[in-house]
Amino acid sequence: MESTNIIKVKDLCKNFDDQSVLRGISVDIRKGDVLCIIGASGSGKSTFLRCLNLLEKPDSGSILFENEDLMSKNVNLDLHRQRMGMVFQQFNLFPHLTIMKNLTLAPMMLKHVPRDEAEAKALKLLERVGLADRAGDYPDQLSGGQKQRVAIVRALCMEPDVMLFDEPTSALDPEMVGEVLDVMKELAHEGMTMVVVTHEMNFAREVANRVIFLDEGVIAEEGSPAEIFDAPRSERLQSFLSKVL
Repeated sequence: MESTNIIKVKDLCKNFDDQSVLRGISVDIRKGDVLCIIGASGSGKSTFLRCLNLLEKPDSGSILFENEDLMSKNVNLDLHRQRMGMVFQQFNLFPHLTIMKNLTLAPMMLKHVPRDEAEAKALKLLERVGLADRAGDYPDQLSGGQKQRVAIVRALCMEPDVMLFDEPTSALDPEMVGEVLDVMKELAHEGMTMVVVTHEMNFAREVANRVIFLDEGVIAEEGSPAEIFDAPRSERLQSFLSKVL
């Protein structure tokens, strides 16, 4: 695995009114990393992810993405979000557009990909997630698991360098979780750089090469899955794991 840093975060802070949500987060994310972020609700996990994609503007600190300073006034947000795809808890598909149109809209509008080329790529990716036969359907005709697989494909259609996942299975019925995690596992095995906020501890243990435990806006522990899950050092992480494992 390459050791090149693709994202370098230093002393990242974010406040909402008088509440300090992120308090000096520093982390390097290497090309090919699958970094899982775990922690209790309200610990700052989703806020951190949204700061990486500039959906939330950090108050201080720095984020370098492929050596570009994302805190610079000159950053091209559209271009940045093409290179750093994001999958949300809710699927955010356009209900009035077919699956195919949901997938091809951004490549055609933002990257000026010809329609036939965009549709061919979308269909190939739909085949990968077992949904090629649903290209002409609308989102409300799909199950939650199918919608989330489409949301992953939509991000992949932009050929991102990094994929961010914000609790992608939390809105799904339990029997649908596996089909989404299987797609994510395949991406990880293919070398996609991924940052995943998740409550799926088995996924983090099996697929991640690094795990961060966030607690009250700080990185309380960081290490390999074995270090985090089998040998937690702090009482806080031990307590958290005793409730979720």
